[in-house]
Amino acid sequence: MKIIVLNCGSSSIKYQLFDMSTTEVLAKGVAEKIGLHGSFIKHERNDGVKATIVGEILDHQAGIEYILGILKSDKYGSIKNFNEIDAVGHRIVHGGEAFKASELINEKIIKELVKCIDLAPLHNPPNLKGIYAMQYLLPDVPQVGAFDTAFHQTMPPHAYMYAIPYALYTKYGLRRYGFHGSSHKYVSARAAEVLGKDIKNMKMITCHLGNGASIAAIKDGMSIDTSMGLTPVEGLIMGTRTGDLDVGVLLYIMQKENIDHLNANILVNKHSGMLGITGISSDMREIETAAFENNERALLGLKMYYYRIKKYIGAYASVLGGVDTIIFTGGIGENSPETRKAVCQDMEFLGLEFDDEANIGKRGKEVIISKPGSKVIAMVVPTNEELVIARDTERIVLESVKK
Repeated sequence: MKIIVLNCGSSSIKYQLFDMSTTEVLAKGVAEKIGLHGSFIKHERNDGVKATIVGEILDHQAGIEYILGILKSDKYGSIKNFNEIDAVGHRIVHGGEAFKASELINEKIIKELVKCIDLAPLHNPPNLKGIYAMQYLLPDVPQVGAFDTAFHQTMPPHAYMYAIPYALYTKYGLRRYGFHGSSHKYVSARAAEVLGKDIKNMKMITCHLGNGASIAAIKDGMSIDTSMGLTPVEGLIMGTRTGDLDVGVLLYIMQKENIDHLNANILVNKHSGMLGITGISSDMREIETAAFENNERALLGLKMYYYRIKKYIGAYASVLGGVDTIIFTGGIGENSPETRKAVCQDMEFLGLEFDDEANIGKRGKEVIISKPGSKVIAMVVPTNEELVIARDTERIVLESVKK
């Protein structure tokens, strides 16, 4: 079975074509600047053939049409015709309370997804555009939606509820949902596999650290708490997002700066986080370079960043009743030994004995970074959200055929 996985953003489409008989990625790429000047597609085939195709991409349907054309082309393609595509998997950011697992897309599901737009107005509309485009371009090919929020639907009410009037929860669904679900699901399962342990008997803390970042407390393979909330703003300090913030601070800024809720939303999502603290960049590599040169704000930003992660690890170790494994993943978690070292230092009280030699220089590789015999195992597991989506898609489509 060949499955194409799509991740449609507001002006981009990331894609991967899987051969599920081997789970090999036959091709992958991204369409950028959709609907904007200077659109292009970067494409890479599994044999190393690469191409950048520049041209006007008016909308998501046109973008997906171009992607399909590249996948079938003589020069860059991986398939001979579209009949080889057996299914489409979509990353969908917000499923609200309606979706506790990936679902086969039909008109009923689409109606529920439309209801979730208010919960993720920046993310769900482009996700839906991808579904609509595939319905038009490949109408006979089944589609599956995989939700960032689904993995965290096992959280108990005392973990996901906010201390606001209960009527606002029942009226608007205002609660913690959490995100990066596919990533937390993949790395926790992969870690258990690597360690040769049964995930149903493990207490894990998974740290997805990238431009967007979140931590999850996972007990017996199920999420019992996570740092992101109703939106991806809550929790850790991120590239441009504030993370946890006293709501009084936001109200004060809105009053003093005379800004409305739309500009306040831009402030906490686009101009805050590491960019706001350092004034340098949202890119951790640039901030680490500045810190190495003793830039005071870069040093402050990094200390704040590490401190917030350590606080969450401590909190989640408490709610889990102890921890067996701490996992680092995401662009920063996988590629910043400095971040991993700063977070894991001085955690002997928790049972973690950090192995600096095992950690140094390790980027993008599966590796255990705690010492042999450490009560708590710390490790790096590169994430693979697309593979989770592809596997869910394959399973759901095969189940639907059996029915």
